Amino acid sequence: MGISIALAGNPNCGKTTMFNELTGASQYVGNWPGVTVEKKEGRYTRDRDVTITDLPGVYSLSPYTPEEIVTRDYLLSGQPDVVVNLVDATNLERNLYLTTQILDLGLPVVVALNMMDLVRKNGDKIDVEGLSRRLGCPVVETTALKGQGVEALIAKAIEAASAPTPCASSAAPSSAPAASAPTPAASPTCASAAPASPALRFPGAVEDALAAIAAIVGDRVAPARARWFAVKLLEDEQLTVDALDLSADDLACIAAIREALEDAEDDDAESIVTNARYDAIGEVCAACVERSPKALTTTQRIDRVVTNRVLGLPLFIAVMFCVYYLAVSVAGGLFTDWANDGLFGDGWLYTGTEQYEATVADFDAALETAEGVAAFEAGALVEPDPADFGLYHVGIPVVVGGWLDAVGCAPWLQSLLLDGILAGVGAVLGFVPQLIVLFLLLSFLEGCGYMARVAFIMDRVFRRFGLSGKSFIPMLIASGCGVPAVMATKTIENEKDRRMTIMTTTMIPCGAKLPIIALVFGALAGGDYAATWWVAPLFYFLGLAAIIISCVMLRKFRAFAGEAAPFIMELPQYHIPTLKNVAMATWERVRSYIVKAGTIIFLSSMVIWFLMNFGVYEGRFGLLDTSTDGYLGHSLMAGLGGGLAWLFAPLGFGSWEATVTSLTGLVAKENVVATVGILTSLGEAGEGDPGMWAGFAALMGGSSAAIMAFCAFNLLCAPCFAAIGTIRRQMASAKWTWATIGYLTGFAWCVGLMIYQLGGLALGEVAPSGWTALAVAVLAGMLFLVFRPAPGDRARKASAAAAAQGA
Repeated sequence: MGISIALAGNPNCGKTTMFNELTGASQYVGNWPGVTVEKKEGRYTRDRDVTITDLPGVYSLSPYTPEEIVTRDYLLSGQPDVVVNLVDATNLERNLYLTTQILDLGLPVVVALNMMDLVRKNGDKIDVEGLSRRLGCPVVETTALKGQGVEALIAKAIEAASAPTPCASSAAPSSAPAASAPTPAASPTCASAAPASPALRFPGAVEDALAAIAAIVGDRVAPARARWFAVKLLEDEQLTVDALDLSADDLACIAAIREALEDAEDDDAESIVTNARYDAIGEVCAACVERSPKALTTTQRIDRVVTNRVLGLPLFIAVMFCVYYLAVSVAGGLFTDWANDGLFGDGWLYTGTEQYEATVADFDAALETAEGVAAFEAGALVEPDPADFGLYHVGIPVVVGGWLDAVGCAPWLQSLLLDGILAGVGAVLGFVPQLIVLFLLLSFLEGCGYMARVAFIMDRVFRRFGLSGKSFIPMLIASGCGVPAVMATKTIENEKDRRMTIMTTTMIPCGAKLPIIALVFGALAGGDYAATWWVAPLFYFLGLAAIIISCVMLRKFRAFAGEAAPFIMELPQYHIPTLKNVAMATWERVRSYIVKAGTIIFLSSMVIWFLMNFGVYEGRFGLLDTSTDGYLGHSLMAGLGGGLAWLFAPLGFGSWEATVTSLTGLVAKENVVATVGILTSLGEAGEGDPGMWAGFAALMGGSSAAIMAFCAFNLLCAPCFAAIGTIRRQMASAKWTWATIGYLTGFAWCVGLMIYQLGGLALGEVAPSGWTALAVAVLAGMLFLVFRPAPGDRARKASAAAAAQGA
């Protein structure tokens, strides 16, 4: 028989680090049945019979959020043999609140005092044996980041799970509505057993009330869990009342006990229990924790700067500027060129490049003369072969093309494989080096604790515009992928805030949108990366600005009006994350991108190739002759793009090629670059320069304003199909889903219109027209919504003024 260990703890307590340390790469990631909260399971690397389940990070077991319900239901299900409760040892009092609730469940519990290295570094001391006696369970010192104490922790957990606990595994009611069926009675061997006396006691009045309620419940639940259900009945938690199916007389007796306690304590029952827990925890910490007398810790000193009201936001802007600059400029200048031109292009010359480039320049100069052209046609002048100048490898398309020629492959199949699949997928995979750099930097910032501070900083900003700092967490996740970002909005309790966050969070550039930014970057740079270093960070902050402006405008409508929900978040201690954890976090994000390129982009490239190579020519439908000039104009893709091009003409990219490039991005944002790759490989774009950047610039008519408008539209419009599906599940409403798609697309169109018409007018690329007047009207309308008072603002101000006058 295997052993099942549940890993529970507060957010930012090091639980994910511990889970990765225990399971390595042996992990299964999915969703809990019926909900979209992520579920992680893995096998212990040193014992394959031990299964570890990583529960969502929660602060309590009250059923207020999906994460709390999932954690609570799983612990009550009887599936875990033991619970390993990770607590942040640097913030013991706050973390032990969840510990006391888990202990009430009657399950075997082992407490892991995590981050003990930081406790010692701060000069604090914790009496581990004394803490174990007072909690009534084993306590083990650990430092998950460095793998210290992990083996001892699991050994103690296996020992606790192997101890005979017949009552702990008895069936008990779940908090989920679907599990509210009558509860099986406890087994005969448990029914006569006395409820376990907890090591952590509440004040006498509260303990007396709990004992009286436990007596009323009787043998409806296992004695080991009698205290848990007594507490929940004292708090008058409706899910527990419904699950136990008590009689009216029993409920009346419990209500009388609750009212008597509330009258005696002059407070509501839930607050009484909460205060009792914290009082008991305070006594434990006072007896077991010795704080260092030194003034400030390293974390506190850093936070004085990082979370400063004046310096915090500019510092965050500077950090993200550096992140995107390094990801796009540094990685894009070398690694992406190698991936695009070398791996998925003709090939790459590693040595002798200067001599080769000089020879190529001489060859090109010779072709500009009549004598050179004649010599070339006669075979006397030969194009330089890079393999003759040093270490050189040919690209994948060259190898595949040679193999296809050798086997006599049909021309149309060669076109599908080379110009369709390889050109499309290769154009997407060519940006993997940039993504690796981006995700490495973001994973480091998350691992060291800085991103938690960013959420705190942004709460100050967001609250001014009607959003809670909780909304920034999904937006932070959106920098990796929009799907988990939308799922993360479930932690926002306020329905209006949650809907508004879902409608705006995908405006943040995700990993799939980074290639679009790089595409624009290259098109504007024209080889001079230093001249356009500002492009990549600009579009990240464009996303943030679009979210803030959208939230301000949406708050002016009654469907979103109201105060933002409060934001509470634990700020972890600063620490240097391990290379292993940063690498694993980076790999998870890059892998999802590569998988999408190998599935969705693979299929999309085939569809795009079909639409571009089949059409009606001379009254007949079929495969077009690619040797015919202008054959693409007769393709199905040209017909689709031409029919919708008028929508994008005011944005500066009204050709059918540019239009279909945006349309394919609705399937997956990576398709934007994949489509450009297919278009340019077919020679209809970028005739002056075979490079994809020049080809894309040609699609945009060489207009900088059009290029910027194209990028803005594709970054801000409706997300990919996968994210739209997630929005549909989270909204639980087709109406709100279509409203989200419509708002994002309409807002993106308006932003693109203003960038092209007004920006192009400033650059001298656009002449004044009716569309320019419309762009001015759109700008005026947005400013009106931004500065217009929200519904109820006047009434609240009048009420506050009246109250002040009365005072």
